[in-house]
Amino acid sequence: MTGALPSSVLFCCDHNAVRSPMAEGMAKQVLGNRTYIQSAGVRCDLEIDPFAIAVSAEIGVELSRHRARSFEMMQDWGDDLSSFELIVTLSPASQRHALELTRVFHLDVEYWPVLEPTGLGETREQKLAAYRQTRDQIAHRIAARFGTPDRIDALQPHQSP
Repeated sequence: MTGALPSSVLFCCDHNAVRSPMAEGMAKQVLGNRTYIQSAGVRCDLEIDPFAIAVSAEIGVELSRHRARSFEMMQDWGDDLSSFELIVTLSPASQRHALELTRVFHLDVEYWPVLEPTGLGETREQKLAAYRQTRDQIAHRIAARFGTPDRIDALQPHQSP
């Protein structure tokens, strides 16, 4: 684990439909209530992706109730983006947007380049493999950044009985 845990983390991607909800769910699983965790997208024009729901469920992360939200929606609801201690961006567009929003605030912004799985693969299994790759990249980054030895195993796929 690198450094002390931040008090709050915002995960961001393009649509808040695949990568950032997966990161939010996994981080909540590892950190519990020790850190306030939220996610948002640059835009909010898609619903949560069914493949993201499926591969997250494989590691015990429930995403079916997630509702996509954008930076603007969060601000409209009264969430002060300056109150987040750390913003983790998972796409180039969200990195640019987060840096623009944080020009006037002292916030840490980290960019985690993660595969965008939508549109990859032709068969269901090929698509699931791409989403699993994204999930595993995020899990690895979360474990490296926030994980504790007793919680890293929480991000491993559950074996069927």
